[in-house]
This record gives sequence, structure tokens and C-alpha cells, in this order.
Amino acid sequence: MTAQLEQVDLAISGMTCGACALKVERSLNALDGVRASVNFATETARITLEDGVTTQQLVAQVEQVGYRARLLADTTPEMLDKETNDRVAMLRTRLSVSLIAGIPVTALSMIPALHFSNWKWWALALSLPVAVWGAAPFHRAAWMNARHRTTTMDTLISIGIIAAMGWSVWALVWGNAAEDHGGMNMMSSEIDHIYVEVAVAVTIFLLAGRYFEARAKRRAGDALRSLLALGARTATVLRNGHEALIDASAVQVGDLIVVRPGEIIAADGVVREGTSSIDASMLSGESVPVDVTVGSSVTGTAVNLTGRLMVQATRIGAESTFAQMTRLVRDAQATKAPVQKLADRVSSVFVPTVIAISVVTFLAWWWLDGDVSQAFTASVAVLIIACPCALGLATPTALMVGSGRAAQMGIVIKGADVLQGTRRIDTVVFDKTGTVTTGAMQLVDVVCNDGASRSEVLAAAGALEHASEHPVAKAIASAARTELGSLAPVTEFENLPGMGTIGKVDGASVMVGNETLMRRKLVLIPQAMSAAIDAARADGNIAVLVASNGAVRGVCVVADRPKPNSAAAIAALRDLGLRTMLLTGDSRATALAVAEQVGIDPDEQHVISGVLPEEKVRVVADLQQRGYAVAMVGDGVNDAAALAQANVGIAMGTGTDVAMNASDLTIVSGDLRLVPDAILLSRATLRTISANVFWAFVYNAAAVPLAAFGLLNPMWAGLAMALSSVFVVTNSLRLRTTKLTQQTAFVHATR
Repeated sequence: MTAQLEQVDLAISGMTCGACALKVERSLNALDGVRASVNFATETARITLEDGVTTQQLVAQVEQVGYRARLLADTTPEMLDKETNDRVAMLRTRLSVSLIAGIPVTALSMIPALHFSNWKWWALALSLPVAVWGAAPFHRAAWMNARHRTTTMDTLISIGIIAAMGWSVWALVWGNAAEDHGGMNMMSSEIDHIYVEVAVAVTIFLLAGRYFEARAKRRAGDALRSLLALGARTATVLRNGHEALIDASAVQVGDLIVVRPGEIIAADGVVREGTSSIDASMLSGESVPVDVTVGSSVTGTAVNLTGRLMVQATRIGAESTFAQMTRLVRDAQATKAPVQKLADRVSSVFVPTVIAISVVTFLAWWWLDGDVSQAFTASVAVLIIACPCALGLATPTALMVGSGRAAQMGIVIKGADVLQGTRRIDTVVFDKTGTVTTGAMQLVDVVCNDGASRSEVLAAAGALEHASEHPVAKAIASAARTELGSLAPVTEFENLPGMGTIGKVDGASVMVGNETLMRRKLVLIPQAMSAAIDAARADGNIAVLVASNGAVRGVCVVADRPKPNSAAAIAALRDLGLRTMLLTGDSRATALAVAEQVGIDPDEQHVISGVLPEEKVRVVADLQQRGYAVAMVGDGVNDAAALAQANVGIAMGTGTDVAMNASDLTIVSGDLRLVPDAILLSRATLRTISANVFWAFVYNAAAVPLAAFGLLNPMWAGLAMALSSVFVVTNSLRLRTTKLTQQTAFVHATR
């Protein structure tokens, strides 16, 4: 009989690197009937388990290897915020104190002119709080690893700091380092040098890296929290003939919810009373508000714009459209594999190898030479030269410089994981509303009937629509005010949901609306005006008729127009050899019209219309399954799950917080021309990180043998380590002068 499978998500805390995540994953997979995937970036584990395996066993297995775990379902956003904020505060405090104590130590050690009597004792006293208290997170992690017979980069960091401090204490107490020598005899084998600045530098650099990493992780849960914030907090329900204000989570299937203008609908349901227009753009992506009446279906989180509605709840809680959207974002983020930094991937071999070399070096020198001092000097040199300061700086320095350069351009890069994804991008998928287009209705044309003028039609329509709250009406009224300067007053105004508006302007009876309104009021529609409506709708636009005193005077055409820079951005992406696609919840005609205007091929392979949020995720996932590396560009809540699913999610800063938090890159200004530059800069930053890590390892590979053979005194080892760090920082700083799309050579180099 086939075993029943269950999926469980755990929240894991205490992991400090990719090697930690790998250790937890291997531990969980060691249990029979368990398949686990641990995500270091989101600090979660997705586990598929068979019957008979309990969550208590999973939690115990994680705790057995030294980490903490609990069910993700039992983890509230407030709990995550507190844990993350506590870690950020702890690292900030340790980094600040270490900087205050460490700067004088470095200055005394590196600048001979500052030396005074007994300066080494002062340097030792200042460095002890840094090496002991400041580096405590590394020491604790190393001790935990040792207890479980494993190693990570924390192990080597801790050993390097302890070795440098141990050598310095030995040299000062039992050696002759406390004596003042007129100079610095770096080739001397006597114990007359101290290396407290090495311990201090390693601690400060690595604390800084961990601090900035923790700050970035603090934003990891913002997408879900922002999404949850959009839901209704309370609901007014009709019970026993009386209205009662209750918590939205207490709404039951069948409840009648009273929704007034401006309120959020608390659950999916059906309108039982009233007519109105609702804004469902957060979930549907449709830029035009939807007119609803008795019998219409509505979704939770939609905003009621005009009339009072009575909605009967049909889907609540986990079954609601809103809850499903939340799950889509969570699932898409959970399946995005984190980048395993090269330093962490090889630490399982690198760390014990360095320790073994250091021990062998000591024993070999002691046996061959008999000089304990020389043996200790060589072995300490191995540890110091192998200390992963450059490795620790390789990623954060390049990321900080690249991010700073991007910020100058209005691009926010969230982390190193983003850079890895940009390397393979070959397809860029654009949401339409608010991304390629402005997301706001604009009057694009006024078609006049025989005998009517543009100013006459616009004056009548603008005055009447000024009294309406509908976005199409607002677009007409705004254009009329801009062209005419002022609008006439309106009397006897009436809004007819689903049809239009009527009223009196300067004594004339004016109507603005669709064909249904005209037929109801017995107004004939001239053939020329019908043709104008058909032509506007064929172009994906919205057309409304304007009638005065029972005669149609013209047609106002309203549209969501492409942004001025959209076509240039898409052309730049094509020049990079990238495929572009349009993905929207709007109609086919609207999508094709926009695609033609911005330069996207108007065929079924490149323009996909009428898609719901969950379908957007499926489209992106399908492209990925077919071998494409996808960048998704969007701005709305309805794009959040697709942004998280894509290899690289790019959000417009002019859009919603949910989209920005679910994305990897944010274009603050909303200028699409920055999308190709963002891709190019990300690739350049990734190349810099790769070069930094490569040369850091080459430095270790070359320097460790020199130290082991006694050709590198610990002082030279400390200097070499410092130089390796300088190289990494200098190489990263080159990103500040990176030229982007203006430089053909740079463009071709990043392909």
C-alpha cells in the first residue's frame, strides 16, 4: 500500500551560513520517510514526510544538530520580527564596540610613529574585548560545530582569532615581545611580535558582513506581511436584523457583510443587495473598476468605490482568493533555492584541511628542527594566512559597492542571490498595467458628431463626469479642466452603475455612458458614433457616448497609455539578445494594442492576456520548465507571486509594497529603461564577486605552503592577509565606475 505523504514547513533559527543549512538538511533527510529541502535565505525547511513521522521528531532532529525549529504555521510575523530585530541589534552593538576598541589597536600596530612605552600591553587590553566578546558569535558557532563533529567557516574564523590572540599573549608574557626593539624585524624567529590587529581586523570585517546580511534578512518576510496588511481587519455583518462590527477572521460562510463606499470587502462572496463599482486591481490586475450588481461575484480585499453593498460570504479563511494569493507568494519564495557561497560550499574540506596543515607544520618543524618557537611560528602563520578575511569580504564588499552604484541610478538590489539569477536570464516578462503602461486612465481622443465641436463635447462631458467617482469619469473631467480651464456646475446629477451618469449642465440635459444608457433613454446612436466606439474598443480602449438634449454629440475615448520610456526599454532588452513578453489580466485586444505600441511581438508566444494571478505564476513556472531563465517585471499585488516565482523578480517602485517586497530588484522611479541597466549591473557585480572569491582562494592556496615551509613569518602572514583584503575592496570599488548600456563593449561582455 502506498504511504500517505504530508507536507510540513519548519522555521529554522540559528543558521549562520549555507553550510549550516546543508547540515540541517542532511540531518532531516537521515530520518526514514523524510525528504527535506532547507532554504538558508528564508530560514525555512520544506519537508515531505510519510505516515508515522511526527513533527516532534523533526523538531528534535534539528535541535540535535544545534539549531532551533518550530512549525512555520505556529510562527507569527511578530515572532519573526522580534527574532530578526534582536539579532540585528546584537550584531550592531558588537560591531560598534569592536570598532571603538579596534581602531586604536590597528593604528598602534600599523603606525610606528604612534608607539610609546608599553604600547603592546595597551593594544592587547583593547583587543581582548573585541576578540572575546565581539567575536563571541563565531566562537559559540565553532563550539557548537565541534560538539557535533562538523566545521563551517565559523570554525576557521574562531580558530584564527584565538590563534592570533594566543600567540600575542604568549609573546608578551613568556616571549620578549614586551621589550621595545628599535624597529620591526619581520624575519626574526624570536617571539617578539604580536598580532592583535589580525584578530581585531578579522572580527570587525566578519561582524560587519553578518550585520549587513542580517539587515537584509529582516526584509525577507515583508512580502507576506505587506500582503496580509491589505486584508480587511474588521467586517460589518448583519445578524438577527442588526449590524454588528466583528473581526474579519470571524466571518462565517453565509454571513451577510455590509460594505460601505471606501471599505474593503472582507471575504469572497456574492452581491445580494445594492449596486456599485469596485476596485479589484490588487488581485485581478484589471486597471478599470468593475461594476457590480445583485448576483455579481466579488473577491475579498477588493475596495468598494461608490454604492452600499450587501455581500453574502461564500469563501472564507484559507479557502478565500486572498489566502490563496498569500500561499502563492510563500510557496514561490520557498522554492527559490538560495545561493551557496563558494566559501561555505568548500568549508567542509577547506577548514579541516587548514587545521590539519597547521598541526602537521608544528609537528614537522619540532621533529626536524627541534625549535619549538619556530614550529609554533610556522603553524600560527598557517592559521593566520588562511584566515578567511578576504573570503568574508568577497561578497559583501562587491554587493555593497554594486548596490550603491545601483542606488545612484534608482535601482535597489536585495542580495547576492539576485546576482546569481541574472547570469542566465534570457526572457523578460512584463506585466501591463502600471508597469508597461501608466496604470491611470487618460483621455486619448474625442470623436465629434456632425455639427459638434471638441470643446462643446468636452465641456458637457467634463462638467457631468466631475461629479462622479469613477476613474473613467475622472480621466474625462481632468482632461476637460486642463483644456478648458473651468467646468460648469451640475444639477440633478444621478449615477447609474453599469451604464453611466446623467444630469443638467447649463440647463441642458447631458448623458455620458454606454449604449445601454442611450437605449434606455431612447437616444439614437448615429452610425459614425457606433463605428468610433468599435474602433476604440478594437484598439483596447474604453469609449463612452456623450449626449446633450437627447442627441449624441460625440464619443470620448479613454485608455491606459504606455509609459513614454517603455518602447526604448524593450528595444534595449532586445539589443541584449533577451526575449520580451507581455502578461496581463486585461482583454486580448487591449494587450495586443499595447504590445504593438511598445515593440513586443503581438503573437500568442509573446502576448498572454486574460490571466489571473495564479495563472501568472503558472505561466512563469511553465517557461522555467521549458528551460527559460525568466525575469518578471511587475508592480501590483497580483504580480507578487509571479515576481517571487521568477528567477529574478523586478518591481516598479511606483507600485505596491507587496510587489517590491516579493521582488529581487526594485526600480524606484518606475522607469523601465533601468531594467536592462539593472540586469547589466547585476551581472557585473556577480563577476566581481566571483573574481574576489577566486583570488581569495588562490591567495590561500599559494600562501599556506609558504607559511608551512617557514618562509612566511606571522607578521608577513598578517600583512599578506591585509593586502588580500585590500585587493578585494579595491576590485569591488571598480564597480563605482561601471558604464552600462552606453558602452557597447560592456554590453557585449555581459552577454
